[in-house]
Amino acid sequence: MSKNAFIQYVEDQVAVKEFPKFKAGDTITLTYKIIEGNKERLQKFQGVVLQRVGSGPNATFTVRKISNNIGVERIFPVSSPFIEEIEINKTGSVRRARIFYLRDLRGKKARIKEGRRL
Repeated sequence: MSKNAFIQYVEDQVAVKEFPKFKAGDTITLTYKIIEGNKERLQKFQGVVLQRVGSGPNATFTVRKISNNIGVERIFPVSSPFIEEIEINKTGSVRRARIFYLRDLRGKKARIKEGRRL
C-alpha cells in the first residue's frame, strides 16, 4: 500500500460532521462537549474566527474571544468528535485569510465590518 493510498484510507475512516461554511472574520458560537470524570456537559464558546488552516478532516480553525479583558484563543479541529454544533452569528468582511492584527486592537477598533450572508 502506497503512502497516498494509506493517507486516503485513514481520512475515509474519520467521520467529519457537516457544519455551515465560515471563514476568517465571522463571529461564531461553538458548542463544545466537555468531559469531567464521568460527567459530560456542553459549553458554548463565542468569538471571531481568526483563521482556517488545512483541508479535509485534518483542517483546524482558531477562534478568539475576550473574557474578563483577556484575549482567549482556542484552536479546534474540524473533525473533533467533541464539537456538537457551530452557529454563525455574524458574517465578517475582512481582506485577509488570517486576521492576527485583531490581537493588538481593543474596544471599537477591534470591530469587524459586517459582510453579506452566503
